This record gives sequence, structure tokens and C-alpha cells, in this order.
Amino acid sequence: MEEKKGVERFSISVEPDLVREFDSIVERLNLNRSKAIQQAMRLFLSEHYWSKIEGESAGAIVVVYDHGIRLAEEELTDLQHGFREVINSVLHIHIDERNCLEIIAVRGEAVKVKELTEALERSKGVKQIKHTIVTIE
Repeated sequence: MEEKKGVERFSISVEPDLVREFDSIVERLNLNRSKAIQQAMRLFLSEHYWSKIEGESAGAIVVVYDHGIRLAEEELTDLQHGFREVINSVLHIHIDERNCLEIIAVRGEAVKVKELTEALERSKGVKQIKHTIVTIE
């Protein structure tokens, strides 16, 4: 099979406020949208490749969510109770009147930590997730 070269064009739908904020950062960094989106896609991919690790792992998952979304906080709490075997501690920080940040310390089987991370990503009100997971020898 022949490798395709060049570029592929595609369109996406984005909230206007998010586009304005994105464009502001892109301009400040002296980039263009295409280059910035390529960087964002590479970061997204690298954040999900970690899931191929096996065995014991440890790390932190940082979640920013809107607690004003109906049942968001309850869903996140119930979810965390379902992963007690890998969650060591949770630090809850109030960012403003609507947004909260949680730092979830994890340790356990990598497959369970991955399941937790993916479930958090699908949860109501979640705006952003970052994680650092390492294997334990």
C-alpha cells in the first residue's frame, strides 16, 4: 500500500468562544491554525498512547469540571467510588463559582487506571483532563 503524502483537509465544528480563545493563543505564539491543531492532535495522541502500558502504575489525573451541570458532581463521585482499588486520594479545589479542579492520585493495575481515565473523560460537565501515569517496576 502506497503511503499518502501531502496534507488532508477537514472541517470541524467549534463553539465561537473557543475559536476566539484558540486564535488569540495561536497569534500570540506566532503560529497558524493548522500548525497549532497539528500540535494539539499530536499531544492528544501521545496522551492516549500511555494506555498501552501494562502492570502496576501510579500517577495523577487532573480533572476540571463544571459543577453547575446537573448531576455532574454526583456522577464523578459515584464513578470514583467504583474505582477505590486504584484511587489513593482526591484533592478538590474550587476554582470559581462554577468550576472545580480535582487531582486524583492513583496507583494500581494500568488497565484499571486507563478505565478510570476514560470514564472520567466521558463524565458530565468535564471540561479538561490531564494525566501523568508511570509504570512501577
